Amino acid sequence: MTKQFINIVEISILYDIFDEIKSSLSFQVNNYPITSDFLEQDSEKNLENLNSITITKKNNQQLLSSEKINNKNLILLEEAPVKIEQLLDQINIYLIKKKYDFQSHLNIKNYNLNLNSRIISHQNKNLKLTEREIDIILFLHQKKTPQSVDTLQNEVWKFTNILETHTVETHIYRLRKKIKDKFNDDQFIISKEEGYLF
Repeated sequence: MTKQFINIVEISILYDIFDEIKSSLSFQVNNYPITSDFLEQDSEKNLENLNSITITKKNNQQLLSSEKINNKNLILLEEAPVKIEQLLDQINIYLIKKKYDFQSHLNIKNYNLNLNSRIISHQNKNLKLTEREIDIILFLHQKKTPQSVDTLQNEVWKFTNILETHTVETHIYRLRKKIKDKFNDDQFIISKEEGYLF
């Protein structure tokens, strides 16, 4: 999962505090001093993004009444001073839940991939995968062009010259065989002269 985000809407002082301690935060912070700027974001910055939550004041009616906002993605603050440690705990709990939910429902091709249980599913059939198989699937899923054995070796295994190329090919062969045997799909990972792709 990519880095998680916190959108702070109309609480610039909170953004300033987070900006001072950003090196110790596990998330990125975005500041929106005006609610309308936040609501008019580019459509690519989806307000329902699984990687983000929004913090605003409890009385921000413009934000709360917007149909673009999912209340499950909101942390509402009272006017009174807030203890930063408690707020950070609350944020981290939200983000952990979002990460878990995201990892439970990742759609790849016609399959549902659950990273938490390492199970890939299709039409009521389930297949348990290894951690390395998950890594291969996620890497190939992000790419639009065939990936060579060398690229897989460097990016998935994080080795340069130590690993023999047949190790990569063996893992992919076994993964393709498992998918074919379980789901009768021999096009899950396609082998081309230039490399492998979905």
